Amino acid sequence: MQRILTERLATQAGATVTIQGWVHRRRLFKSVAFLVVRDASGLAQVVVTEPSDRARLERLTEGTAVEVTGRVAANPVAPGGAELVEPLLRTLSPLAVPTDFALHRPELDATLPTLLDRAALSLRHPRRAAALRVSAAAVAGFRAALDAERFVEVHTPKIVVSSTESGATVFGIDYFGRRAYLAQSPQFYKQMMVGVFERVYEVGPVFRAEPHDTARHLAQYTSLDAELGFVRDHRDVMAVLRGALHAMIETVRARVAVPGLPAVPAEIPAVAFPEALRIAGAHPDEPDLAPAHERALGEWARSAHGSEFVFVTGYPMAKRPFYTAPDPSAPGYSNGFDLLFRGVELVTGGQRLHAYDDYVAALAARGESPAPYASYLEAFRYGMPPHGGFAIGLERFVSRLTGAANVREVSAFPRDRHRLTP
Repeated sequence: MQRILTERLATQAGATVTIQGWVHRRRLFKSVAFLVVRDASGLAQVVVTEPSDRARLERLTEGTAVEVTGRVAANPVAPGGAELVEPLLRTLSPLAVPTDFALHRPELDATLPTLLDRAALSLRHPRRAAALRVSAAAVAGFRAALDAERFVEVHTPKIVVSSTESGATVFGIDYFGRRAYLAQSPQFYKQMMVGVFERVYEVGPVFRAEPHDTARHLAQYTSLDAELGFVRDHRDVMAVLRGALHAMIETVRARVAVPGLPAVPAEIPAVAFPEALRIAGAHPDEPDLAPAHERALGEWARSAHGSEFVFVTGYPMAKRPFYTAPDPSAPGYSNGFDLLFRGVELVTGGQRLHAYDDYVAALAARGESPAPYASYLEAFRYGMPPHGGFAIGLERFVSRLTGAANVREVSAFPRDRHRLTP
């Protein structure tokens, strides 16, 4: 008999069906026993009354993979409104070792390092698994939004010959006897592809060798990148970003039960960098926003605009990559922006330079030779349009969305300065 998922039981009342999953919980009473089976779609209750079946159930341990064939009976108090009765129980795979966690409890009673060390088991807990479902839904929403706006998904190399922004923050590798690096971002490639498709995006891993040890940084994370051509300035990029965020959150809302999901305003409030410093109580000569400033701006956005999101625009050129376009009306400032979400920087983006001579001049102003960037700069000899883009850190987005205290809680197998396994 073909297996069905537990979420379909309520539609099969009276029928004999087969489910497969894991022993989630056993409840043993004097006259009856209940087996709760967990599969990818949810939970199902199995009623066990026969003494021989009860004896088998008592020998099972939580986490055992099982198959149950039985008749579906409606029961409004059972998970999903139905349960299996008159079951035939078969063990598919017993446990080789006892489980460390009680997966049926609402919370896992273990420290975060322990949960990460035993990820193969702890990720089976519904709460941890739900965070990964949120990630999947967010990516689906991102793709759907950009596909609808005629973007083309691309896939770029993750082994590169030079760093994207700074050689001090890259992982060096031996590439057949040559020096190479793990890519910090797809920045150079997505800009090149604007010359092919005008609008492109990528979902993929990026690598940062920065020695952070905080609740918001990872050495490897998933970046949602987009780049679009023929823009007027960075505000066109911000408009596309707003649409993508709206689609991401609404897709999560439709697929996963997450309390307190925010709405994305039709127009996200925006403040210029000098004004952001004033609102945050920072010194007017600060070149960047510290985490405390970001939190203050998040509180201001909620109080003044009822928004969980706020754009900070016009960052100083000194704090932006060399490919950032300057603000023609404000010397020393850029057409770059950050988006803060619930008081934490989530997105960096902006308008890019698009003329070859401007790139050469920008590198020279920073004391860098154009030689390491030769293949990248070549694209700008062939009539690149005004363009810009952004990058969203997926794990950071999901952690803010779900209220996780640490970004590692929403990553299946996080990589940081201390962790290379599992």
